[in-house]
Amino acid sequence: MTTEIAEYHTIPPARRRLLIASRWLVQAAIVIVVAALVIWLGLAVREALARKGIHFSFGYLGNIANFSLSEGLVPSREGSWPVLEPFSPSHSNLQALLAGLWNSLKVALSAIVLCTIFGTLVGIGRLSTNWLVRNLCFGLVEAVRNTPLLIQIVFWYFAVVLRFPPASAASNWFGSLLVSRSGVYLPGLVISESAGFASWALLAIAVASAVACIVLRGPRRRLILLAVTISALIATALIGSPLGLDLPVATRFGARGGFALSPEMTALLLAIVVNSSAYVAEIVRGAIEALPKGQWEASASLGLSRSHTLRDIILPQVFRIVLPSLANRYISLTKDTSLGIAIGFPDLFNVYGTVSNQTGRNLEGVVIVMLTYLALSWIISACVNAVNARVNGRGAR
Repeated sequence: MTTEIAEYHTIPPARRRLLIASRWLVQAAIVIVVAALVIWLGLAVREALARKGIHFSFGYLGNIANFSLSEGLVPSREGSWPVLEPFSPSHSNLQALLAGLWNSLKVALSAIVLCTIFGTLVGIGRLSTNWLVRNLCFGLVEAVRNTPLLIQIVFWYFAVVLRFPPASAASNWFGSLLVSRSGVYLPGLVISESAGFASWALLAIAVASAVACIVLRGPRRRLILLAVTISALIATALIGSPLGLDLPVATRFGARGGFALSPEMTALLLAIVVNSSAYVAEIVRGAIEALPKGQWEASASLGLSRSHTLRDIILPQVFRIVLPSLANRYISLTKDTSLGIAIGFPDLFNVYGTVSNQTGRNLEGVVIVMLTYLALSWIISACVNAVNARVNGRGAR
């Protein structure tokens, strides 16, 4: 590689510019050919449909849906501010697809956070010196990775979630978590109507400082930001917080208040988190074992315990290595949310099926769903690549 770079710099500037231009021309030609093939295929399909009296159009998206969903929020306007409201049959087909997309994103984002945490713990457990912990983690990973995700979703729904106690006898954990057959209810946040501008400003300062404390580097800078965050939170509490905690209260048929997870979403989320955690665990375990063994020995010679070595030396290096692999796992996880159709969860793919059955616009719906999942995959890939470039490009400070 060094020889090739040296030879490249010996080329005269005019010839070097010509080589660069030829490379760009070849790439542009490939893009043009691919785009032409896609356009030709689209026109051919449209012409074939037109001969059969079927017109390719997205005009049906503005029609009234005339069907209901078990859950899902759609953007709407209340006064001059955009808000989210529950989907109803009076909404349009486009809003129905947006409600399905909202449901898919809820599961995907929650699963990404949870599987990263749980998978890292299981991956560390796979290398534990404790025989029981090591083999329990091994058994979990092997059982999950060698069974289809669809079967796992059905198992969690019918064998676990639907076996929860009825709503009238819901399990109450820590006074703030209700678990029943009708769903799982978590504490939620409510906005205080009496909160003034000062409360919101202090809360915004606290949040911005906390985010900056995580993103920025340098112990002194982080200490200052942490002090600002704590001070802003204390001041917010003294003058009245704009946000309050809404605890769920059990009723005869469910619960009132808090944040609710439907039985279908609970089962789908559990299945995807457990399944993805097994793959994340293997990614983390492989990265830990790929690091030089001398780092463990050097840490032990300095008097560091195994837990301190893992936390302060090994894991920071591991996450710099595994980011590309985690991106692939996150993309697969997001696409796996479409399997929620097996238990009736109204995700994007499920809602597409309902809309296409109502309107007969199967091809248009398939195009929308494929482009949506493609866009989500690109967004996840771009976010992870940005983090990877920041962590690995500049290096740790």
